[in-house]
Amino acid sequence: MGPFVIIFLAIVLVIIFCNVVIVPQANEYVIELLGKYHTTWSAGLHVKIPLIERISKKITLKEQVLDSPPQPVITKDNVTMQIDTVVYFRVYDSKLYTYGAVNPIGALENLTATTLRNLVGELELDGTLTSRDTINEKMTAILDEATDQWGIKVSRVELKNIIPPQEIQNAMEKQMKAERDRRETLLQAEGHKAAAITRAEGDKQAMILSAEGERDARIARAEGEAKAVFLAKQAEAQGIELLKAAGADPAVLELKRYEALIKLADGRAAKIVVPTDVVNAISRDVLFSEASGLGDTTAPDNTPTPKTVKPDPCCD
Repeated sequence: MGPFVIIFLAIVLVIIFCNVVIVPQANEYVIELLGKYHTTWSAGLHVKIPLIERISKKITLKEQVLDSPPQPVITKDNVTMQIDTVVYFRVYDSKLYTYGAVNPIGALENLTATTLRNLVGELELDGTLTSRDTINEKMTAILDEATDQWGIKVSRVELKNIIPPQEIQNAMEKQMKAERDRRETLLQAEGHKAAAITRAEGDKQAMILSAEGERDARIARAEGEAKAVFLAKQAEAQGIELLKAAGADPAVLELKRYEALIKLADGRAAKIVVPTDVVNAISRDVLFSEASGLGDTTAPDNTPTPKTVKPDPCCD
């Protein structure tokens, strides 16, 4: 084999080796044939025809993040704020992404800025600060529809920062401080009210319990006194029954009744009203009359005793 053949084979192998292309995972290559779109290579091994085919663009299919710098946006009430956005997107059609726009990323960035200005311009300051989710949803829908012709799929849009002017920030801080002071005052008033109610309820409950305790004590004392009187009367009745059972004569029983009358007086200056029949019975009972002094109805004799005159012997 001559040297020319060896050189030719070596040149062919080098050309083939240089035109073998391996496309990585999650990537696509756009191939042009003689300056015209030919095909799109997906992940894997491919061989390019030298001098005829060329790789026009290498595209990643992974989700990408477009972080836009803060830009001035004017609200409906003429407040200028600095807002920056974050756009999450991915390429779903490599051909449209390659031939749809000269600079798809720059076009998406500018479209994001203009859409944001349009949406925020319809809202006031408070609405802008409290409507992040609404703005995000509207921007995602608008950008996704507008970038279909560029082969881009916008998955979501987030407002990263909303920076109002410094004087607006100071006013908002004062308003927030006033609101917190109001809440603190309200909470303190509610706490004092609850404490006063609790104390009043406690005093009321204490008074009720004290009254109930005093009532129960009076009832217990009254029941004790009644029980003591009942037991005394029961003991006296039992004594009389025992006397009757022992065969005591009527005089003894009558004496016991008189002793009860004496105890009733209890040695004090008391007047006892005794019926006439009782007085007569007492008068008949000499023993009791002498012991108590009752029943002696004989008026004391106050007539002076006449003096005995001795006879005078000289005159007789």
